Amino acid sequence: MTNVPEVLFVCVHNAGRSQMAAALLAHHADHRVQVRSAGSTPAEKINPAVLAAMAEVGLDLSNEFPKPLTDDAVQTADVVITMGCGDACPIYPSKRYLDWNLPDPAGKTLAEIRPIRDEIDRRVRVLLNELAPTHKEGDPAAP
Repeated sequence: MTNVPEVLFVCVHNAGRSQMAAALLAHHADHRVQVRSAGSTPAEKINPAVLAAMAEVGLDLSNEFPKPLTDDAVQTADVVITMGCGDACPIYPSKRYLDWNLPDPAGKTLAEIRPIRDEIDRRVRVLLNELAPTHKEGDPAAP
């Protein structure tokens, strides 16, 4: 059995940053990482401007919805990335926690959300390379 790392992205409403991060990581990881997102106080729906920003990069989040943060979600994650949820996220030993201090897209225009999306994408790519690096062809370490 393979050990696929699991990443949990957490923000307050699970309607913007954490949804973008989860979609981008899932897209780039191509099943090499399990991805979940949640909110400490979930909104009713995903921010429409976030949906539009993600559609611009070819990712359809229209079937996604804000999910509540559960103790189980944190316990099963290998890496928990918080995005402005403060102390709402429980802390467990042996978990890797990262805090990505990013602006909240709530109330922002599509033009204001694009740079947030792009910064999340940059960070997600770095994280993916740490968690599940790929080897170039001809690399002796390649399987």
